[in-house]
Amino acid sequence: MSEERNERSYSGGGEGGGGDRKFFAKPKVCQFCNDKALAIDYKSTDLLRKYVTEDGKIRPRRQTGACAKHQRLVAAAVKQSRHVAFLPFDGKVSDR
Repeated sequence: MSEERNERSYSGGGEGGGGDRKFFAKPKVCQFCNDKALAIDYKSTDLLRKYVTEDGKIRPRRQTGACAKHQRLVAAAVKQSRHVAFLPFDGKVSDR
């Protein structure tokens, strides 16, 4: 059987390492392309928090699995949500 499609092998080179490690990359699929009913809106903070790190930075496409079109829409929605204070700029949640 050939498992070359979803497999990246890393050799254990270097000192003290040995053997081959196998990394199976799971293909990421755009959540918004699969579910057409799911809308990107600046008011849906629960959805947008998945696309923001703990530091408040927008996660890249390689982490989120979103396609380019939807990643741009998510980034714009996060920025708009920050502007109207639904999401914090720095990732810290203030307890007022």
